[in-house]
Amino acid sequence: MRLESNRWWIYQRERFPVFAHAALIFAFSSSAISYSALLRGPGATPSRPAWLIAFVSAFLSFLQLRLADEFKDFEEDSRYRPYRPVSRGLVKLSDLARVWIGSIVLQFLLALWLQPRLLPLLLLVWAYLGAMSREFFVKSWLKARPFTYMWTHMLIMPLIDLYTTACDWLAIRVHIPHGLFWFLLMSFFNGMVIELGRKIRAPQDEEKGVETYSFLWGRRKAVLAWWTALLLTGLFALVAAHRAGLEKPIALLLLVLLAIAATIGVRYLTNPATARARLIETYSGVWSLVLYLSLGTIPLLYRMVMRA
Repeated sequence: MRLESNRWWIYQRERFPVFAHAALIFAFSSSAISYSALLRGPGATPSRPAWLIAFVSAFLSFLQLRLADEFKDFEEDSRYRPYRPVSRGLVKLSDLARVWIGSIVLQFLLALWLQPRLLPLLLLVWAYLGAMSREFFVKSWLKARPFTYMWTHMLIMPLIDLYTTACDWLAIRVHIPHGLFWFLLMSFFNGMVIELGRKIRAPQDEEKGVETYSFLWGRRKAVLAWWTALLLTGLFALVAAHRAGLEKPIALLLLVLLAIAATIGVRYLTNPATARARLIETYSGVWSLVLYLSLGTIPLLYRMVMRA
């Protein structure tokens, strides 16, 4: 039993660090459900079950994304990355399949308990994730087009976000709030920020068979793509903030965040050391955490405290 728990502890540490991911996913889910409440009006607040179910469901969706990667990348990992947990036999794909099925059952039961009308949106997320796990049945075509590969896979982000916000508005049977589209668009481009950030590496850290953007496009183009994704995320975050009456503080915050990103990118291009490349990935997570919390969770909590 202890050996069983140890191998799962090692797996999560290497492939899906629970505590680190939980913090970012909490910001993601709480921001989504809070922003939905902000759009609904001054007195609107999500219920406690909605907060909890939004977080658990989002966490399980991101876990499923990791599991999907394990299945679709199994052949490449076995060939080029034998050190990974599945490749070296720490866990089997059949083990991961059981975890995936269990997570789906739990999501289904939570949606059924909170509001059965959530199920079609949950099925939409599952369907798109299923298509992603099969590379939309055009794997070779997608692999030859890295940008298309990225944006088609990042469409899962606004779908998860839509379901998460629905734990607020659909759970109480009201129409989707006006302005939510901009938040979902921000989520789409923010997914690109995360994806680009984690695949920009120092030259000495590039691995054979690992198609990072710094390898495919070169360091300069990869950083320019990262900056572009940051700018587009910031632009749509500002539009979303305007719809919630938060444009001034969010505009100031974005100026600071973008200035830091510019500095980090320039330093990496000047001297692409390992630490500076990893800082891009770390900052992508920090950017997401701060932006999500500032756009939804913090303003809603502030409003609740002031009203109390």
